[in-house]
Amino acid sequence: MKRLGLALAAMALLPGAMPVSDLSLDVAKLRSTRGLIRVCLTADPSNFPKCTDDKRAVTRSVPATRHDISFDGLPRGDYAIAVIHDENGNGKLDTFAGIPKEGFGFSRNPIITFGPPSFKAARFTVSGDTDAQQVKMLYLL
Repeated sequence: MKRLGLALAAMALLPGAMPVSDLSLDVAKLRSTRGLIRVCLTADPSNFPKCTDDKRAVTRSVPATRHDISFDGLPRGDYAIAVIHDENGNGKLDTFAGIPKEGFGFSRNPIITFGPPSFKAARFTVSGDTDAQQVKMLYLL
């Protein structure tokens, strides 16, 4: 019995033996089906919401006609999601005088005041075999 316990403990330390989950993201309240939905999923608070220097971040760009996005095989843990509705397909969130002209949203749909929310405000935990998040898009202009 002791050997079985040691064998199970050793297997948990092997690469690829970490429990993983699948995450389903639903993007709600898009104002149009033009352009792309761009998603950044990160576990690194210092790279939220842009994911620019996070090699482990998962990014997706899908047509705005789709509102469901899947992430398979994620290690369990804490994450945050940032979404933009890139209506003109130029690869960035367009602004006017610092105010977003295109839609944006974050996991857990935190209240937005000035600037993006903190990682903590958007953080959620992936802990089961399958998890789901819904991001409601906001449009200011």
